Amino acid sequence: MAYYGYGWRPYVSVGQRRARAQTKMSDLRKKGVDVQPVVIDGRTIAKSFWGAAWCDHLESFSDYANRLPRGRTYVRNGSVCHLEIKQGEIQAKVAGSELYNVRIKITALPPKKWKDLKARCAGQVGSLLELLQGKLSGHVMQVVTNRNEGLFPSPAEISLKCDCPDWAVMCKHVAAVLYGVGARLDQQPELLFKLRGVDHEALIAADAEAAVSAATTRGKSKRLTGGDLSDVFGIELETNEAAAETKRPRKKAAKKVAMNSRQNKSPAKGAAKVAAKAPAKAPKPIATTAAVKKGAKAKVTGKKRDITRR
Repeated sequence: MAYYGYGWRPYVSVGQRRARAQTKMSDLRKKGVDVQPVVIDGRTIAKSFWGAAWCDHLESFSDYANRLPRGRTYVRNGSVCHLEIKQGEIQAKVAGSELYNVRIKITALPPKKWKDLKARCAGQVGSLLELLQGKLSGHVMQVVTNRNEGLFPSPAEISLKCDCPDWAVMCKHVAAVLYGVGARLDQQPELLFKLRGVDHEALIAADAEAAVSAATTRGKSKRLTGGDLSDVFGIELETNEAAAETKRPRKKAAKKVAMNSRQNKSPAKGAAKVAAKAPAKAPKPIATTAAVKKGAKAKVTGKKRDITRR
């Protein structure tokens, strides 16, 4: 507690501080501000992998170890009335003797460090859901929580500022906000990646790229087969050969159906078609009456001649 002029500022109970803070927060809501308070259920501040890893990381530095505990009581009793995590910055409002504004700046993760981190995690992150839930292998956990090469910032990458009258760089209001970040990561672990200026989905993309590159190097060519694609994406694909085999019997079956339909047609229709195709015979000429009479006279004259000769 800071010294003011001729004495100490009168003690304000937790209930009074919270009541004042709630009044000011309601005023901010009326102005359209999205107020995001930190609510702790029980004494454990952070329960998930990402939240607990954040708190453990900060407490591992001697510069912070002595001052961070001052903020535990504040964050547990709900004094962090508002906490917003942006890219490279944390903005918060903490209830003390007054409502104080806290701003913490975090340096973005260097591109080279992020590239190395993705390379070391490639092929070992199961899914985006497992990543955010902290269901990671021991190797990946060691990589992301590494004190110098992991995702979490070092003291040199953190800039602290509070408008309270305390002379310490890390006052209890700042310490409460840092613990509040751990509690917020329990609910939204992707905010850690946002804070460091990187995309958490890139870790999953790196896994997919590693799987595809491994599949393309199996054969002589770099063209993926259906089996490789099935292994990479976990789905069954129908190959061209299988599709061709399923199409061929259909053509043969169609031919058989056509043949059977031709054979089953009625013979009468077939005979009618044959008769229609055969050429018609020419009709026999009909003898006229004049020709018949002429033939009869010729026969009579022939008989008379035969009699006279006898």
